[in-house]
Amino acid sequence: MDRNAIRQSWDEIAETYANRRDPAGSDADLIDDLLDACPPDPLVLDVGCGDGERTLANLPPDAIGLDISREGLLLAADRVAGGRLVQGDMESLPLADGSVDAITAYHAVFHVPRTAQPAVYDEFYRVLDSGGTLLMTLPGGRFETVRRGWMGGSMFFSAPGKDRTLDQLRSAGFEDLRTATVDDPLGSSSEYVFATRS
Repeated sequence: MDRNAIRQSWDEIAETYANRRDPAGSDADLIDDLLDACPPDPLVLDVGCGDGERTLANLPPDAIGLDISREGLLLAADRVAGGRLVQGDMESLPLADGSVDAITAYHAVFHVPRTAQPAVYDEFYRVLDSGGTLLMTLPGGRFETVRRGWMGGSMFFSAPGKDRTLDQLRSAGFEDLRTATVDDPLGSSSEYVFATRS
């Protein structure tokens, strides 16, 4: 699927996805660990924020929520107080170099073609300040597929596998990679990584 098709897919399922997810859980608790590693009053970018209730709502009130889906951002505007919402693409973040202290990317990057994912990690590295932290979901396998009927629509998933993803993060310049396995919003479990910008 190309970028426009992925955006359209998210627009179509945004409300269903928001309503089926549990807004609490141990993956949301990881945000506390992320914020503990940040300086006081950090500026945090939430990539793939969707409706915002899972991640953006747990971040400081001036956090930036970025999503490719306009429908997801409209839901976030209704459901999350504060924050700045931006429609954009994680392959070309509309932010200045070194402008954020932390990034969250929950269940987001594996909706980008795996050939483009190294560029995403370069962008994460670029917009993070020195010493900043990335917290993102790791893929549970190696695959590239369109899942028809997912949340009542069709959705693109692409992943090169956990080890390759960690290697790509290191190649982008990230250090001190640490993983954690926790419950995810759809009732199973997922692995996450904390990675530090040198």
